[in-house]
Amino acid sequence: MIELEGLTKRFGTKTAVDDLSFTVRPGMVTGFLGPNGAGKSTTMRMMLDLDAPTRGTVRIDGRHYRELDEPLKYIGALLDAKAMHGGRTAYNNLLCLAQSNRIPAHRVDEVLDLVGLSAVARKKSKNFSMGMGQRLGIAAALLGDPRILMFDEPVNGLDPEGIHWIRHLMKHLASEGRTIFVSSHLMSEMALTADHLVVIGQGRLLADTSMADFIQQNSRSYVRLRTPQREQTRDVLAAAGLTALDGEDGALEIDGSSTESVGELLAEHRIVLHELSAQRASLEEAFMRMTAGSVEYHAHDGAAPQWDADVKGA
Repeated sequence: MIELEGLTKRFGTKTAVDDLSFTVRPGMVTGFLGPNGAGKSTTMRMMLDLDAPTRGTVRIDGRHYRELDEPLKYIGALLDAKAMHGGRTAYNNLLCLAQSNRIPAHRVDEVLDLVGLSAVARKKSKNFSMGMGQRLGIAAALLGDPRILMFDEPVNGLDPEGIHWIRHLMKHLASEGRTIFVSSHLMSEMALTADHLVVIGQGRLLADTSMADFIQQNSRSYVRLRTPQREQTRDVLAAAGLTALDGEDGALEIDGSSTESVGELLAEHRIVLHELSAQRASLEEAFMRMTAGSVEYHAHDGAAPQWDADVKGA
């Protein structure tokens, strides 16, 4: 379990993390979300004692990170896959970590096999592709068989098979009762992986809730239907106290009801339906709605800017 209490980090006059408190619990995958510049990386670095907090505390199973004699046996982390020594082989990179944490050498072969790098174990990591480097970083996190694992953008550089693999690995580790904390900008993947969400914006806590509750609280759910009897449908729905809004492609949208209730109501009046479906927002839509006021950098939609003639000719 990871516990943060009043965690604050200032860089000069800028506050990167502002009085952040939450708990990452075992037995589930906790997703860590926030816009660029929200303070996610800084928070994770403070968890591992790589950055000293200005104020506040982080406890790993009740202790500070610096109090752990063999930290890799308590917490494994992937923050930057490029942190490996490029001149060493994959095997030797992991062997150095194992020896410094009194981890048996046979564990190196086990994790290399687990992440699919056994065939390139004797090759220097500087020649690895981004995906291979990512797998090596994951192997390092798993080396001490820790009860707590932290991953920052773990799917970077992975192909579809690798993404599928790391998703199921995290779920499997959580099912063993381990604490899994993962930060990612890939919302579609987070929606498939995380059970619980911690969301921050501008260094402050915005949400600490289950995936299902987060989407429900920050999005609209409605019933969508298409019918050739639009006006009759509106009248039937209105008589039942339901309002039908115009949607895309000539559809009608009904809030505050279910497909079962709407379907049974319209069946009673012998109304023909071409479509009847429940519409729920995605994690991405819910995330965008919640963090709209916390985005530090805004891009603009539309055409490319028109440059001045003298700039074009430069």
